[in-house]
Amino acid sequence: MKPINDTRPPRWAQRLLHWYCKPELAEDLEGDLNEYFERNVVAKGPRRARWIYIADVFKFFRLYTIRKPEFVNLLLHWIMIGSYVKTSGRSLMRHKLFSFINIAGLAVSMSVGLLVIALVTELLSFDDFHAKKDRIYRVITHDQRLGEPAMDLATTSLVAGKKVDTSLSGIEDFTLVRNGFSGDARIGESVIPVSAVWADEHFFNIFSFPLLQGNPATALKEPYSLVLSEKMCKTLFGDVNVLGKSVVFDTTNYVVTGVVKDVPKNSHLRFDALVSFSSAKEHREEGGSFNTWTNIYSICAYVLLPKDSDPAAFQANLDKLSAAENARIEHRTISLQLQPLENIVLGKKLSNQIGPVMRPVALYFFEGLAFIIILSAGFNYTNLSIARSMRRTREVGIRKVMGALKHQVGWQFIVESTIIALMALAIALVLFLFLRVQFLSLDRFLSDLVSLDLTSRMVLYFVLMALVVGFGSGLLPAVFFSKINAIQVLKGSSALKVFRHVNLRKALIVVQYCFSLIFITTTLIGYNQYKSFLTFDLGFNTAHILNIRLQHNKEELIKKELAEVPEVGAISVSRIVTSLGSLQGAGMKYKDLNDSIVVWLNYVDEQYLPLHGHTFLAGKNLKALPDGAEESEAVVNEQLLKRFNISPQDPAKALGEIILIDEKKLAIVGVVKDFHYGTVENSIEPMALRYSAHEPWGYLNVKVTTNDWPATRARIEAAWQKVDKVHPLDAKFYDDQIEEAYRMFATMIKVIGTVAFLAVCIASLGLFGMVVFTAETRLKEISIRKVLGASEGRLIYLLSKGFLFLLLLAAAVALPFTYLLFDRVVLVNFVYHPPLGYVELVISLVSVTVIALLMIGSQTLKVARANPSEVLKNE
Repeated sequence: MKPINDTRPPRWAQRLLHWYCKPELAEDLEGDLNEYFERNVVAKGPRRARWIYIADVFKFFRLYTIRKPEFVNLLLHWIMIGSYVKTSGRSLMRHKLFSFINIAGLAVSMSVGLLVIALVTELLSFDDFHAKKDRIYRVITHDQRLGEPAMDLATTSLVAGKKVDTSLSGIEDFTLVRNGFSGDARIGESVIPVSAVWADEHFFNIFSFPLLQGNPATALKEPYSLVLSEKMCKTLFGDVNVLGKSVVFDTTNYVVTGVVKDVPKNSHLRFDALVSFSSAKEHREEGGSFNTWTNIYSICAYVLLPKDSDPAAFQANLDKLSAAENARIEHRTISLQLQPLENIVLGKKLSNQIGPVMRPVALYFFEGLAFIIILSAGFNYTNLSIARSMRRTREVGIRKVMGALKHQVGWQFIVESTIIALMALAIALVLFLFLRVQFLSLDRFLSDLVSLDLTSRMVLYFVLMALVVGFGSGLLPAVFFSKINAIQVLKGSSALKVFRHVNLRKALIVVQYCFSLIFITTTLIGYNQYKSFLTFDLGFNTAHILNIRLQHNKEELIKKELAEVPEVGAISVSRIVTSLGSLQGAGMKYKDLNDSIVVWLNYVDEQYLPLHGHTFLAGKNLKALPDGAEESEAVVNEQLLKRFNISPQDPAKALGEIILIDEKKLAIVGVVKDFHYGTVENSIEPMALRYSAHEPWGYLNVKVTTNDWPATRARIEAAWQKVDKVHPLDAKFYDDQIEEAYRMFATMIKVIGTVAFLAVCIASLGLFGMVVFTAETRLKEISIRKVLGASEGRLIYLLSKGFLFLLLLAAAVALPFTYLLFDRVVLVNFVYHPPLGYVELVISLVSVTVIALLMIGSQTLKVARANPSEVLKNE
């Protein structure tokens, strides 16, 4: 027999008691039952004590002890929510004007938010379809030359790629990709342009591009193997099995070894076809300096790390490899770094990028604009809700007298603001569909990057945004009204102080107009700077010059046909078109310099400098070279003479000096006045103009004089078609290309300008609501003043002076801030820009003031002209 002290009541009976009994009664009731149980154990024995305990547990199963079932609480909760919704609906219908202001402001602002959400969602989905995406890294390069700015490249050298693959441990797989394979695919009589990349046999081991035909393990193994995209396959062959068929590029046969499913738009690697990497070696694309550690401009290397591996450990191996190779070169450091796949499209700025890229700062910029616009619209709800506090306090007071708790009053206002946000979301979705088209049309880059199509994930994010906006907008009014008590209601307290002399409503108006003034001023300053960039003196002539991309055609054939066009004057050829951001550099040495310094280059013929109107400070023009002849001359700019100290004060003395560029000895035969090789973001650097009979030309530079450009273009196209029937004419005027070079700047101005317009509209809606409410609440005061002899002008001044003071306060904050932002932060990135003026500040202030006066005047004049007898007759 167990000792009495070890005897316990039945466990299941205790659990039953806790299950049905109210929590506030369970502890006391259990204590009493346990006390009776111990007495019965002594008096009647353990067995009977247990039966008595069980009977008592069932006896206490009564109405006053039974807890409410969970479904009852849930039902009451939903009934309360229904009450919130019904009350909110009545409030919205009773105050139609304020409801319209809130819904319209939120709808406009949320449409911008939807656009940014769609953009961010799509950008974050880039390369998401690769099964091993979390373990794929690209090997990028940091290049630092002595005395030169550092350069970060998305590419690396072939030597580095091979050493990573063969010498380093800790990788599961490795592949090399090289951009730039382009040509015309010939099948019989058909000729079709194809854009392709070189890739080695490990490509499909790392990337999840599914093959529809062919073996992924061997498709890119043999030289001259070709994998076509599904779309290109249908274009070339139709819907047939194409394995083993031949495609001719130039004079070389490539065998189709696979067909890959079309590349998704959210891929940073985009191609019509893949060519086996071993083809480059067979085709002598890897000869000479290509096999050096310092040739870091062509190869993209990707590594696949094992599961649960440490990228930092592999980075340490890359550092060791870099240190060992850098010990063999002088005055230059090349460092290899890992870049996660997810950071390629949304990553740091790199040269030689392959595929589309958007810098994170641009994304943060869009997110910031959307946040500010939504915040401004949320201010409208908060402002108008608190402004109407005198009327709403009576409603809140009655609810509290009837037993409403603080949290119930608070949830009433949160539900109300959420309903407004959801109603605004429905309108915002319609606006989003319109804004999406306009946004994508701003820049071809944006339409190539994203499509912004609606997906289920995006819709979910849209609803979540509406709920967050609704909750955030209603939070402050909810806290404000939930704290009101009967005494506050009787006193009529309506002012909520943020700090000593500034109340919340005024602070919100000031913040809204600060945003509006900042955006308008930014738009005006940005537009003036942009226009100055387009008309900037580049140091040479661009008027009436048409640049025609040769697209691998012989320049002499095109020049011969263009000579027959009456409107065509002088014609020159060049490798690149300068002042657009395209750069081509090479190492240059002079006399006893141990290391080379980068100078910018352009290959031009003897007609280039006269056609573009370059100014010679000394010497002569380049002379024409027959095919196959070796170049021996160079024309340089003033900066090159200063950099290498080649008689910078007297350019004539520099003539005949020998410089070494790309290991070639060239004599300086001419010195031209400095001109802008890059954009206005870049300072003027040393550069050399060369004439090479071996280097391929890129563009024809054609002087065109015409009064009927469409007819002239038709004749130029006809001349082009006589030489090239495959490629369409790619011709643009120089001035148009300069405008296109600054298109991202123009796009930013358009975006900020649109946001400025929306910000002013939203702020003005809020101001209009505040003026209407103020006019309504001061109607009797105005009537009394009018009876006592106040003029309409005096009454308008009385009603509007407070709002105008807030506007001036916003200007005192926003205008200096914007000026300093451009002067100290933005424009320091542009070496050449016109000085800032004050005209833009004045225009923005005047425009916002006029709009505000229209909002204020329309209502104050109405109140000032009201008949006092109609207002006061009931008093």
